[in-house]
Amino acid sequence: MKLMYGPPLLHLLLYFASHTLGVRIESEPAVNSDGLIQLELEQSVSLVCQPEGVLETDEELVWLRNGAAVSLKEGNTKGGSKVCVTPVIAGDNEATFTCHLRKNATISASVTLIVTYPPQLSGSQEISIEEEETLVLVCDVWANPQVSSVSWMLNGSTVDLLEGVFTVTNDGFTSQLSTNSVEKNLHEGTYNCSAYSPMYGQHDRLFDVTVTEKTIKFPLMPLIAGLVVVFLTALLAVASRWKNIRKCCK
Repeated sequence: MKLMYGPPLLHLLLYFASHTLGVRIESEPAVNSDGLIQLELEQSVSLVCQPEGVLETDEELVWLRNGAAVSLKEGNTKGGSKVCVTPVIAGDNEATFTCHLRKNATISASVTLIVTYPPQLSGSQEISIEEEETLVLVCDVWANPQVSSVSWMLNGSTVDLLEGVFTVTNDGFTSQLSTNSVEKNLHEGTYNCSAYSPMYGQHDRLFDVTVTEKTIKFPLMPLIAGLVVVFLTALLAVASRWKNIRKCCK
């Protein structure tokens, strides 16, 4: 049996051959099979959206970042559109970029950025504190992936929490070591906050704590106020008796 294609069917085939069937996103670094792009802090990523199955190049494209429109320069919307993120920051982690046709948002493609970074721990800090004051040391352990462990050491030995001298809290963003009443023989020395990342290894920050003798602090403002009151009282007393004082002096 001979198949016959009439003019309507031919026009339909030509229509599908010359119109968009989809869009695709190409990237540098490359997107993986799960639609993810792996990056580190300070790197850059270039995203290019291309219409697929198109013979004409006047299809207008739209970019979204987490559902919000991305502002594009004139001429960067038709036949292909490019978006660059440079440098990548921690806030770009899990950001999803979507490209779709302006006239048909269902024709779209998406990629998601995965930004990894180590805990920002390095260097040392000098701290001077008086006896009986409260000591609080804060260590930034925010990382992606999350650190697997955080430890505190004092003068090379693990901080003893069992005696109740120190308290450690950790909310996934910061680790805090504190003690309510500082004593020179117990709390002076070098503290080491150590965080271990399964991807980036160990990172450390040092705190050199010096404990000084407690000084007597005078309440300066009440003292000044008291002196002013005494001075004004004396001045008024002299003024009220000035006539009598003048008589005595004659």
